[in-house]
Amino acid sequence: MTEQSGSRGSPSGKLSLSREMSAAQGDAPTDIDSILSVSADEEDGFDAFSAMLSADSMSMSDEVRDYVFENSRRYHKYSEGRYHFPNDDAEQEREDMQHAMVMLLCDGKLHYAPLQNPQSVLDIGTGTGIWAIDMGDEYPEAEILGIDLSPIQPLWVPRNVQFLVDNVEEEWVQPANSLDYIHSRQMAPTIRDWPRIIAEAYKALKPGGWLEIQDLKCDVQCDDDTLREGDFCALYAKTLTRALLRLDIDYIGAVENYPRWIREAGFVNVHEVVLKAPLGTWPKDPHQAKIGLYNRNVIYDGLHGFSIKPFTHGLGWTPEEVEVFLVDIRKALLNSTAHIYLPFHSVFAQKPFEPATGGSR
Repeated sequence: MTEQSGSRGSPSGKLSLSREMSAAQGDAPTDIDSILSVSADEEDGFDAFSAMLSADSMSMSDEVRDYVFENSRRYHKYSEGRYHFPNDDAEQEREDMQHAMVMLLCDGKLHYAPLQNPQSVLDIGTGTGIWAIDMGDEYPEAEILGIDLSPIQPLWVPRNVQFLVDNVEEEWVQPANSLDYIHSRQMAPTIRDWPRIIAEAYKALKPGGWLEIQDLKCDVQCDDDTLREGDFCALYAKTLTRALLRLDIDYIGAVENYPRWIREAGFVNVHEVVLKAPLGTWPKDPHQAKIGLYNRNVIYDGLHGFSIKPFTHGLGWTPEEVEVFLVDIRKALLNSTAHIYLPFHSVFAQKPFEPATGGSR
């Protein structure tokens, strides 16, 4: 794991896991290369590296590495309450499955933006870090930084991948004109002020750099007459979006307004790719049916985590009322014969190149 570069500091609680591991060793710099070069059968070297990576050796504040528990789910402590979904093991497994589903849906593409030898990449809301890690493997010459409110990312990652505990809705300290690419996926249910985030991204990108925002829209759709009135899957999507609205998060409105907000921020070459993510194994095409299976499992496994905090805090339901409601939703997910899907939106755009002479580009 590489040391945190100086491109992004750690003010006011913004903590780099890699930087803090080094700080824990004292003033003397840690020679990670020499540790990594030790052969597997040299136990002393292995023990030294393990000790360096132990939780006790990380000088992170209690707020960052502590957690909050509510209704049997674990949540982040840092900037407590900003994110309404859990970060426990069950949710991490679901996030990794969601990544696999999106990769199937996008034919293995990590991005749609036409990147050319990117050197600096920022992943907003990196979660388990799986996208950032795959990106680091695909672009070994690039420096990949993933930020999240929760320090749940693995320690064993490509040397060009780093993670930072940070709140993207606070002031960015990323230097202006420093990034080639900024990526965000499935953040529509979490961000309250997207125009501000997009404006910060514009400042941080180099001229010619790309911003890409990807989200599944929480809107069950059907292209034929198999979706019946009162469908429980559609009801759940509407209930979740209503709960998030009570918490000042406009899930559907965000996805629909990305292109407009991005243009208003000054981006050019704005493109939008819209795909259909089947919900269930109803498609006749085996590849689409596989996507539908993954998507159904992602939602089924995530129902409690999606619902328990938004429904109790946003709608005022009791935990028992949430559990009763989810019984019918789970049955509908497993037994539905409707040809339903969720739209997947990927919006990407470019920061214009600085004008040459005479105001021309």
